[in-house]
Amino acid sequence: MGARAIRAPAGDGATVVTSQKVREGRDDEYQRWQQRTNQTVRAFAGFEGTEMYPPGVGDEREWVVVFRFSRIDLLTDWLESGERRELLAQGRPLFDGTPTQEVLVGGAPPPAKEEAVTAVISHNVRPGREEDFIRWQDKALRAQERYAGFMGTELFKPVEGIQDNWVVVFRFDTHEHLDDWLASGAREKLLEEGQDYFSSYDVRKVGSAFSGWFRFGEGADEAAPPNWKQAMTVVLALYPTVMVLNLTVGYELDNIGWPGYIGLFIGNVLSVSILTWLLMPLVNRALAFWLVPGRARTARIHVAGAVLVMLCWALCILVFGLTTG
Repeated sequence: MGARAIRAPAGDGATVVTSQKVREGRDDEYQRWQQRTNQTVRAFAGFEGTEMYPPGVGDEREWVVVFRFSRIDLLTDWLESGERRELLAQGRPLFDGTPTQEVLVGGAPPPAKEEAVTAVISHNVRPGREEDFIRWQDKALRAQERYAGFMGTELFKPVEGIQDNWVVVFRFDTHEHLDDWLASGAREKLLEEGQDYFSSYDVRKVGSAFSGWFRFGEGADEAAPPNWKQAMTVVLALYPTVMVLNLTVGYELDNIGWPGYIGLFIGNVLSVSILTWLLMPLVNRALAFWLVPGRARTARIHVAGAVLVMLCWALCILVFGLTTG
C-alpha cells in the first residue's frame, strides 16, 4: 500500500492544525471570531486555504481549524504575527483551556472528496528514543492496515523552533471505522508498548463526509456544514441528476444494447461530474444561508432551510411523477 511511505512526505507545503474547546453557549461568538481570523490570514503571503470543523459527537465542544501555507517560513510568519496574537487575545474568553496546535511540514493531503475522517495524533517522544518510535510507528501502521476503512498515514517530524512533538496523521473512510481502530485491543497493546518511547500523546479527529462538495469562501473550505445538512443537499442535487440521466443517456444505452454494468458506470461518471462541477456549486450558493455555520445561527434558520430542501424534494418527485407516469 502507498501508506507505507510515511517517513519522508513530499512537497514543501506547511499546515497547522489548531484545536480549541469552546465554552458552552459561546459557539456563535466563536464562529464570528474565527471568521475574522480567516479573513486576516488570507492577507498573508503563502496562504493557500483554511478548513474549520465543528465538534463531532462526543468531541467535547472541540473545534478543529486547519491552515495551509505554501512554505514553513510563511506559515511561521503567520503564527508569530502581531495580528494573530491580537486575535488570540480577543478570543481567549471564548476558549475552555489553552488552544493546541500541531505543525506539519511537507506531505500533500488527498483531495477533499477522498478525506472521510482524519485523526491527528501528537506524540511527545522521549529524547534518544526517536528511532525506536519510528520502528514502533511502522508496527502500528502494519496493524492499522488490517482494519476496515483504513486509507493511509503520514508521519511528521518535529519542526525546530516551532514544535517539539512528532505528529502522526491517518485516515479512515468513516467515523465508525476510525473509532473501531481507536478502541481496538490491538491499538491498546501498541500504546502500552509505546510508553517506553513517548511520555504522552493527544488525539484529534478531523473530518467531513462530503467536504469536497461544500466549499465556501475564496477557494478555501470554510466551516463545513453538519453531515445531516450535507446529506440532504446532496440528495437534492443527486435525485434530479440521476433521473434525467436515466431518461436520456440510460434510455439510449439500453436501446443500443449496451450491458447494464457499462451503462451504470457511465451514469455514475456523468452524475458525479455534474454534481461536482455544476450543481453543487449552484446549490451551495442558493442554500448558503443555511449551510454555512457562521450564517445559520438560529433554530429558525435550521428549520427553514430543512423545510425548503424537503419542499424541493417534493417538487422534484411531483415533476418526475407527472412526466414519467
